[in-house]
Amino acid sequence: MGKTFKTIDEAVIRFAGDSGDGMQLTGGRFTDTTAIVGNDLSTLPDFPAEIRAPAGSLAGVSAFQIKFSSKDIHTPGDKPDVLVAMNPAALKVHQKELIPGGTMIVNLDAFTKKNLAFAGYDSNPMEDGSLDDYFTVIPIEMNKMVTAACADLDLSPKLVGRTKNFFALGVLFYMYDRPMEATELWLKKKFAGKDAIIKANSIAMKTGYNYAHTTELFTTRFKVEKASLPPGKYRNINGNYATSLGLLAASEKSKLNIFLGSYPITPASDILHTLSSWKHFGVQTFQAEDEIAGVTSAIGAAYTGSLSVTTTSGPGIALKGEALGLAIITELPLVVINVQRGGPSTGLPTKTEQSDLNQALYGRNGEAPMPVIAAATPGDCFYAAYEACRIAVKYMTPVMLLTDGYLANGSEPWMIPNMDELEPIDVKFAKKPNADGDYLPYLRDKKTLSRPWAIPGTKGLEHRVGGIEKAENTGHVSYDPENHHRMTLLRQEKVDKVQNEIAPTEVYGEKSGDLLILSWGGTFGASRSAAETLQEEGFKVSHIHVRWISPLPKDLGKLVKSYANVLVPEINLGQFLRLIRAEYLVDAKGLNLVRGRPIGAATIVEKVNKGGGVIIDVEKRVTDTIGFEPVLKYFKDRNYKTMFKVPGVENTEFELEVGEVEKVQGLIVPTFRARTPKKNILKGMNESLVKQELEVIESDQIKGEYVSVGSLDEVTTGGNWPPSYDKRDGAKEE
Repeated sequence: MGKTFKTIDEAVIRFAGDSGDGMQLTGGRFTDTTAIVGNDLSTLPDFPAEIRAPAGSLAGVSAFQIKFSSKDIHTPGDKPDVLVAMNPAALKVHQKELIPGGTMIVNLDAFTKKNLAFAGYDSNPMEDGSLDDYFTVIPIEMNKMVTAACADLDLSPKLVGRTKNFFALGVLFYMYDRPMEATELWLKKKFAGKDAIIKANSIAMKTGYNYAHTTELFTTRFKVEKASLPPGKYRNINGNYATSLGLLAASEKSKLNIFLGSYPITPASDILHTLSSWKHFGVQTFQAEDEIAGVTSAIGAAYTGSLSVTTTSGPGIALKGEALGLAIITELPLVVINVQRGGPSTGLPTKTEQSDLNQALYGRNGEAPMPVIAAATPGDCFYAAYEACRIAVKYMTPVMLLTDGYLANGSEPWMIPNMDELEPIDVKFAKKPNADGDYLPYLRDKKTLSRPWAIPGTKGLEHRVGGIEKAENTGHVSYDPENHHRMTLLRQEKVDKVQNEIAPTEVYGEKSGDLLILSWGGTFGASRSAAETLQEEGFKVSHIHVRWISPLPKDLGKLVKSYANVLVPEINLGQFLRLIRAEYLVDAKGLNLVRGRPIGAATIVEKVNKGGGVIIDVEKRVTDTIGFEPVLKYFKDRNYKTMFKVPGVENTEFELEVGEVEKVQGLIVPTFRARTPKKNILKGMNESLVKQELEVIESDQIKGEYVSVGSLDEVTTGGNWPPSYDKRDGAKEE
């Protein structure tokens, strides 16, 4: 059978197997190769929460998903087109995520009685036909293949067996027309001096490629063209590495050496590991024994004039709370990076969540305001980290940067910035007394309300710091009630002045309309993708993404109030939602899922399509009721039960029914009917009138008990809606 090439716009692939099967490595190799090819891409590594879970168990499944495209994309995709399952547990966990009709590539050798039982299978899905009606299943004896291919190498069967992930990689390289040369170079560098391992993995990869090429199981290959990205020099980058580079860039621009005081905690540890390898850039790292030691060491470093950073995740922020209050009252520049994970307590260390917003805003004793910025994408972690450093130094305040596990471990193509184009970070250390021969450590800059930064030991600039309230200007210990009130207001006002640094809010879509999708942090990609889809479907939907959470942008309130409805997707139970409601007094609605996984764009689209408390104008939903495609695009396979609003009637909507497809004079059209029971229209009206109207079922040309606004099987879009049913003057049909 001949092979065919099919050009597609995008594809989503998920590799899944035991935590020891090398799924993250395999996904990383496919990702880097895809970046070299020039596709836009987004990835989602999914680590097991129990790293030491027994082999073959459901809890120990590791996965890596990548979406790549010839167009601009924002997410790693909702459901994969192809699932590579290396064992029964991986199939069990991820089968339900695969799109209907999708392709399963399965390591048949792993489907032993023991592994099947461990994964909870009563029968072998490779033999009982349970998958055949829903998916294209391609079983491959990967272990046997690599064992035969590497028979001449002086390696143990165990080491040879580990190359099966590269066999699977070779299969996918063939399916999607990816070159193998970059991976071969990576193998030589990664395993330098271990020639047998290099050769085994290379042979396994080529064997997988050649198997897919020669077998008739793969009759179609797919080609995804290069994406049209802005010109520049790109690299593939994940969020933790981008954060580290952002800190280093801030160090270079400010001419301050970085000090990182941190306790290693998942998923923030990679920032510590990365910065510790950059000592040649003047970076100092201190791996503390606990979270409190980490942050207090960083406060000490800030006091002595370093660009000071501490990194952690949610439980660590809880432990650092008192020390952060100390940094706030001493008004020292400190960057606090919180890579959020599932909670509470130990929770889900390897799973993503937007769980710490309340803690970032309010999780300290007393009135302890702190600017809070949240990164939007893996690449944006660079700019968010840089901005956090700039604001911390300029305003002499701790700043918290929120990322999350999805951003930290996920990756995307990132255009390397021109350092000259980054906003400058000017550091001005106090050199001399600032008030009639005296040094007042809390004498503030009029524009920013920042206090001067004096290096300890500078002659004539002796001053005290500590956790007890400071007297205004002098910094002496003060118990004066009025002074405490003034200092509390000043610290808050200083945070509020950061608004002057925030650019005007970008609106994707119109600046007013029926629905605003309002996002923050890692929900950017799904929200933007959902907005694009809904706009294509005719919805009056816009999207705003908020990076600065404290303070909020100056213009955000006016914009939010310009939309009839506001939807806030979050991976929590509504923390940002409550903030928006409180600040702007709008009846925003939440889309809240706490599953340890990002919200998918399809989930947001489904929320809007089904209503779910978010009612939007559907006036432009159908623009042509004659052609088949325009109607089908909006109606087919969708459950619109509450599509049209009833004029002049509260809380009553029309049902939309889509009927069978018919041929009319050779033209294919779908039949539909939008109607509501007559009694619903009359509900709440004068009782005698209701009785009268219900008895006369053919009044106003209405035949039967339903009122219609149109149907194609009646060849009308006007329906039988009578003017007499409008209860308000000037009520219009919708």
